[in-house]
Amino acid sequence: MTTAYAPVLPPAAATPRASLIGRSQAELHALLGALGEPERQAGLRARQLWHWLYYRGGRDFAAMTTLPVDLRRRLEQACSIARPEVVQEQLSADGTRKWLLRFGDRRTVETVYIPEPDRGALCLSTQVGCSLTCSFCHTGTMPLVRNLGAAEIIGQILVARDALGEWPVPAGARRLSHLVVMGMGEPLLNYHETAAALRIAMDADGLGFARRRITLSTSGIVPRIEAVGRELGVGLAISLHAVRDELRDQLVPINRKWNIAALLEACRVYAAGADRHLTFEYVMLDGVNDSAADAKELVRLLCGLPAKVNLIPFNPWPGAPYRCSPPERIRAFAAIVARAGYPAPVRTPRGPDILAACGQLKTASERRRKSPARAA
Repeated sequence: MTTAYAPVLPPAAATPRASLIGRSQAELHALLGALGEPERQAGLRARQLWHWLYYRGGRDFAAMTTLPVDLRRRLEQACSIARPEVVQEQLSADGTRKWLLRFGDRRTVETVYIPEPDRGALCLSTQVGCSLTCSFCHTGTMPLVRNLGAAEIIGQILVARDALGEWPVPAGARRLSHLVVMGMGEPLLNYHETAAALRIAMDADGLGFARRRITLSTSGIVPRIEAVGRELGVGLAISLHAVRDELRDQLVPINRKWNIAALLEACRVYAAGADRHLTFEYVMLDGVNDSAADAKELVRLLCGLPAKVNLIPFNPWPGAPYRCSPPERIRAFAAIVARAGYPAPVRTPRGPDILAACGQLKTASERRRKSPARAA
């Protein structure tokens, strides 16, 4: 007689828990309704949950004592509030801190905290890698792997506040007071998720960053610049780096799609809005873009724009094809721009000993994936 046996099936994969980080209050409201919270209570519970996530920095549902015990249990079973995993933290001699963060799919980005005596800025990444291949930028030597979600962008802020011990969010002076969206990737090629994250960052009942303390940097994705002013109202920084199209085509290849004239016209539209600050970033490359003629042409291009120019000494990285302009040439360039009425501060490189300065970010995991022979 043949005995029939039931097939042995592998255990079912656990359903991943939904992350609450990066969701709007309306989305939290809807999710709580889906978990069975009565409609008349869901709005209140969403606001309480928001307070715990973004004002108090909650990492454990059980500690959210203003929520009913039963709801906390349901949230624990169905949802996650986990941060990105900190794979490595590096501390520069000048106090700059850099974190290598890993997400659920094992992809990684770098995030940098830059302290000053009276403020502190967090440099946020918006993509794993970058598609723009700017020739002076270390991140540009990486391929674009994927966009970050709003949860992963906000997660970088939560990790920094955890490390700085700023929960609840301080009412007065903060060590982390400013956000600069200038890390890995081009934020305007991931506009929807970047904008969603910045709206959460600016919420007065949560993380509470003022618009004037947030600056978003773009290499020149012209169709999105107007939306930044109209929808977000944060500061805008333009990675210009050249005053002639033929040179900018080489340094910032997206210029071949939207040239300097188109970029500056979009900047004029942006600047027409009330209380919007505009910055032009200009990396100083020895013998490439640092002549007196370049400075005078920059002044001509900016005529009529309410702007300042950040002059960035080139920060070298292994295999970089450029050298930094000599200090005296940078000073001469700055003097020409300043005499025309445009502030032209020379940025002090921060964290160069840990490759955390402007243009140096490239994830360590990406570097480690090279074969030993190629690395050698």
